[in-house]
Amino acid sequence: MQGKKLGRFFENYLEKESLFLDKGILQASYMPEEINHRDEQMEQVASILAPVLKSEVPSNLFIYGKTGTGKTLTIKYICEQLKEISEDKKISLEILYLNCKLKKIADTEYRLIAQLARHFGKAIPPTGLPTDEVYNVFFNALDKKKRIILVVLDEIDQLIKKTGDELIYNLTRVNTELKRSKVSIVGVSNDLTFINNLDPRVKSSLSEEEVLFPPYNAIQIQDILKKRSKSAFQPNIVEAGVIEKCAAYAARDHGDARRALELLRVAGELAERKGQKTIMIENLDEAEDKIEKDRVLEIINSQPKQFQVTLYAIILKKSNQKGKIFTGEIYDYYKQVCNEIGLRPLTQRRVSDIIAELDMAGIINGQVLSKGRYGRTREISLSVPESVKPKMISILENALEIERKNDSF
Repeated sequence: MQGKKLGRFFENYLEKESLFLDKGILQASYMPEEINHRDEQMEQVASILAPVLKSEVPSNLFIYGKTGTGKTLTIKYICEQLKEISEDKKISLEILYLNCKLKKIADTEYRLIAQLARHFGKAIPPTGLPTDEVYNVFFNALDKKKRIILVVLDEIDQLIKKTGDELIYNLTRVNTELKRSKVSIVGVSNDLTFINNLDPRVKSSLSEEEVLFPPYNAIQIQDILKKRSKSAFQPNIVEAGVIEKCAAYAARDHGDARRALELLRVAGELAERKGQKTIMIENLDEAEDKIEKDRVLEIINSQPKQFQVTLYAIILKKSNQKGKIFTGEIYDYYKQVCNEIGLRPLTQRRVSDIIAELDMAGIINGQVLSKGRYGRTREISLSVPESVKPKMISILENALEIERKNDSF
């Protein structure tokens, strides 16, 4: 009986006309024919990388800006253009793009270099060789013939967080080891401050040239949404005010165009599931709640145990105390949680660093306050909707194997 009902459901679904013409146009991986509102940045990046077309090695380039400001889109677009021209003109150019956030590719120095070597035809085992030997294999593969090699490391800050900055230093100095080929590094980062914490040697060699991608404003996001929605949806599907409100949401979240496109797509999916003929503002509000909840829970699930303990301590402290809470108070709760689960506590300074990273991820808000000669502290508050909190607690307690009998330890 269940099978028949399910079969009818799928048959009915196939018969319904979709609100979408092409859902892929609203996804982050979509490459539009032209990139809007990034002419200045495209010109800067293109002028820095153009020497590759004359077989000259360009300066290393560091591209930074918040999420959804068009960095990845722009560098991929420019690389595609360079690739087309180099193939047409028989220019010896190799472009390699790597997303450093992906596990099993860039979570260790060994794996990243092995991945780069494999791209150039050298088989490297997943583990087992000394790192120096992997570098030698990689350098030999690079130097096989005369060419310019452009290595794009997207989310480079994630790579350095996992492996340290020695790997980047080695890559930026690779040309001293090569006789025939030359390598140029393009680093792309969402973290505007991470480069300040690099070893000075790495910082000077990586960021020979820098291009900042500023956030989009609400008008620019509206324009991007209108152009994409024309191709993504059936005609007259999006009700008046939806795109404007969607752009306003995204402009509020640091001008994140990627988030705006995701919001519009999810609103369309929710409207379609309800059997609606149009996408309404109410669908947008539902989509906002769903995306925020999914984002927060995904981040929490993927964090190391020490991050989870710190966040759990913040939630407990916030639940048990009215008014303001500060870093030092969190640390006392954090140590209690560590004792409860048998985890060795980190220093207060390291926990402060974790709090800063949770702030950067948008899960908490940690306003830095000066206490004069007593130093600085952070005033902590949660940045997530109240409706998400019970699920957060459940995920953290499962991950940390905590059985909470009451609200305190």
